[in-house]
Amino acid sequence: MAAKNEYKFFEAVEKSFDKATPFTSWDPGILEQIKQCNAVYRMFFPVKIGDKIEVIKAYRVQHSHHKTPCKGGIRFSLSVNLDEVMALAALMTYKCAIVNVPFGGAKGGIAIDPKKYSAYDLEKITRRYTSELIKKNFIGPGTDVPAPDYGTGEREMSWILDTYMSMRPGEIDALGCVTGKPITQGGVRGRREATGLGVYFGVREVCMMQDVMDRLGLQTGVEGKRVVVQGLGNVGYHVAKFFREGGARVIALAEFEGAIMNPDGLNEEEVFQHRRKTGSILNFPGAVNIEKSTDALELDCDILIPAALENVIDGENAPRIKAKIIGEAANGPLTPDADEVFIRKGVLVIPDMYLNAGGVTVSYFEWLKNLSHVRYGRLEKRFTENLNSHILGQLEELTEKKVRSNERDFIMHGPDEADLVNSGLEETMISATHEIMNCWKGNPDIPDMRTAAYVVAINKVGTSYAELGIFP
Repeated sequence: MAAKNEYKFFEAVEKSFDKATPFTSWDPGILEQIKQCNAVYRMFFPVKIGDKIEVIKAYRVQHSHHKTPCKGGIRFSLSVNLDEVMALAALMTYKCAIVNVPFGGAKGGIAIDPKKYSAYDLEKITRRYTSELIKKNFIGPGTDVPAPDYGTGEREMSWILDTYMSMRPGEIDALGCVTGKPITQGGVRGRREATGLGVYFGVREVCMMQDVMDRLGLQTGVEGKRVVVQGLGNVGYHVAKFFREGGARVIALAEFEGAIMNPDGLNEEEVFQHRRKTGSILNFPGAVNIEKSTDALELDCDILIPAALENVIDGENAPRIKAKIIGEAANGPLTPDADEVFIRKGVLVIPDMYLNAGGVTVSYFEWLKNLSHVRYGRLEKRFTENLNSHILGQLEELTEKKVRSNERDFIMHGPDEADLVNSGLEETMISATHEIMNCWKGNPDIPDMRTAAYVVAINKVGTSYAELGIFP
């Protein structure tokens, strides 16, 4: 059975790619080059765990070198396999192209269950993996820049950075070899919530389009809309947080142990703390338990956000999905069969390949920060505050009216790093949304938003190859 499903995810990405190519004008050879993974590194290395030596299986795939460095996360999971890493690397290429981040796509993974290892053993595995990447030149600020993914975080990125710096002493831009680092190690403020915030910005922008909402029978804006979020990890938590703060009602949250529902809305932080205390989101006060996590996907709602793993909605359960908008916060949560069902049903699917690009967008900002060796806002914050204070004083003098204290604080505030990062992310997601929608509306034969996103990505990658002179 495993062999039968081994290449399913990458094949799904290829199917979506092939679905978009008729709407482009590129030579078939160029399209084939864009589609293929350029470099695949599969490795096995020994690590002493306790009194035994374990042989660890790991991967790093560089899908495209049309831009360098390559960029993509590293995940720790028993489900990691070559097919999955290739698929995620391909999605990274298209994702970066859509949001105008000048990276080629990459992805990495280690086939372990991180929960079964101590922090000490995880550090040994991570450092050895990094050394293997260094040996083959699969990591570096100008070559390939990893980031966190499922099962990894700031801690693992700091281990990668330290290992790289110890093996590349004196490299002035070494901090840029990895992103998603702690702030104290060259990270950027706003990176932790970036993917979830990007999802919110993307869905919110779609919901502001009157013609799209009219077609779906919904009011414009996110306020009052019923939202279901699958996954309460970093991405799902922040998606729920920003939708709740934006005026939506998060009526259900799902995790692997089950799901909970409250039509009046749930507070993600309260649910998170309940899970921390009890080990489960189930039996949350005021909520109804749903035994099977996947059943939450079929609840009646306006917006469904799958923020867990891939292939959770397929041709079998897609007909039962009642949401009018599906925002793919996870990578590949829908299969091609599900896409076909939703096209027929008139459900709007906002595709992962751009919607969850908040993480790589802010990783790009972190990389730029590392190369510039200066924190965002350091040079302009005080100047802006002094200038705004002067302008405000002149206005008050001319009008002989005092501005309210809360308005005064807002006007005088100079941007710090988080303000600038979030502003850049918002602009990125809004611009990408309109670019994809304009492509879709400009060609009535394009069946869905995902295909339009692929068309945009293919055209940008193809143009990069042409400008390099590789394909005259």
